[in-house]
Amino acid sequence: MKAIQFKEYGNPEVLQMVDVPIPSIRPGYVLVKVKAAGVNFADTARRYGQYLAKTPLPYIPGAEVAGVITEISPEVTEYKKGECVVALTDDGGYAEFIALHVSQLVKIPENVDFNQAAAILGQGVSAYHILKTSGQIKKGDTVLVHAAAGGVGTLAVQLAKIMGAGKVIATASSSKKLELVHSLGADVGINYTEENWHEQVLAATEGKGVDIILEMVGGDIFKKSLKCMAINGRLVVYGRAGGQATKFDPAILMQRNVSIIGFWLIHILKDVKLYKESVIELLNYIGEGKLKLIIGNTFPLDDAKLAHELIEGRQTIGKIVLNP
Repeated sequence: MKAIQFKEYGNPEVLQMVDVPIPSIRPGYVLVKVKAAGVNFADTARRYGQYLAKTPLPYIPGAEVAGVITEISPEVTEYKKGECVVALTDDGGYAEFIALHVSQLVKIPENVDFNQAAAILGQGVSAYHILKTSGQIKKGDTVLVHAAAGGVGTLAVQLAKIMGAGKVIATASSSKKLELVHSLGADVGINYTEENWHEQVLAATEGKGVDIILEMVGGDIFKKSLKCMAINGRLVVYGRAGGQATKFDPAILMQRNVSIIGFWLIHILKDVKLYKESVIELLNYIGEGKLKLIIGNTFPLDDAKLAHELIEGRQTIGKIVLNP
């Protein structure tokens, strides 16, 4: 089968199309013909060797896959050949076939297509649990979503509203992106490239600050975000796209009883019940038209390098999907 693999860490050029054997299935596994694979910023961190977990070499990226079951181990009784499924996995999605354990699988509803199913996985489950599990969102909360035109951001804006947020403030880097987040339900849009963006956030909350912040940049964005917090506010850190370590005085947390919470999706995946319930709920939101997916680009498998270049160049809006 064809797959995208890298044998060394580095720039997008290290991504190579290779021929590798179709995976064999062990007890409890199924073989899936991949129809769609999501592309994430985390995939680029893997490629650079900068991910939170060590990335072994050689490596086939791809944690989000949707496809059709083509082979089943004898122990599996809850699935059958020909069923459409979606799964979050550690790796292997940038390929024509992948072997998956049944604990990873969720059936795709008939009114949701492969691209939608793959696109909602990592970023949708992240946005869902950042708000609900880590952020402990309550009805009426004010939520600030950074990078709101990105994959997690476009979903977090909508999910915050679905979960009862009273006001959603979204930041983005251009007027075009701000138009998008307003169309998704954001009440206030702010350009975070402006020096005083944090003052605009405070003004939008009449000086009270926000209850929940979704932060994934670090550096100056992180520090200014702390100045935007309401009393008992929760700042959830789920990435460090800026690539720089951030120092701050913990005493600032005492001023408003602020909490800083780290979020890593891998710990959600370890709780099968928690993971599957959220995926099912998200797929239902899509099927019911409550949640709009922004799929910015779809590419064939051999354009994985281009997909990575677009993500790193911040030239994407919404989700990128590969179609093997």
